[in-house]
Amino acid sequence: MTTQEVAARFHELAQQEKWFQIQDEFFADDVRSIDPPGSPYMGYAEGKAAVRQKGEDFVSKVREVHRAYTTQPVIGGNHFSVGREMDITVEGFGRIHIDEIMLYEVKAGKIVLEQFFY
Repeated sequence: MTTQEVAARFHELAQQEKWFQIQDEFFADDVRSIDPPGSPYMGYAEGKAAVRQKGEDFVSKVREVHRAYTTQPVIGGNHFSVGREMDITVEGFGRIHIDEIMLYEVKAGKIVLEQFFY
């Protein structure tokens, strides 16, 4: 799959909030997941299982979703990015609002990097 094809399917699943299905379909075995340095919410994970656990750990702390929205992908070479807005109540943090850019790198039809900027 091309980066554009991966991004299109990613967008389709993101609109349905099917984030773990995105991981199952597209994450490479050696995928890396990077949050901003010093993030109070998440950190760094490497490898499909570790990245999955990182996501599951965060989702397990979400108590209520007030709003969640993902933009159309913007594609450049073997990268694509989406904007993501979340207004959520998270255990240990209370109600938080996150506006972020999510950047993905694609190689051989698989996502090898996800990086979050917020």
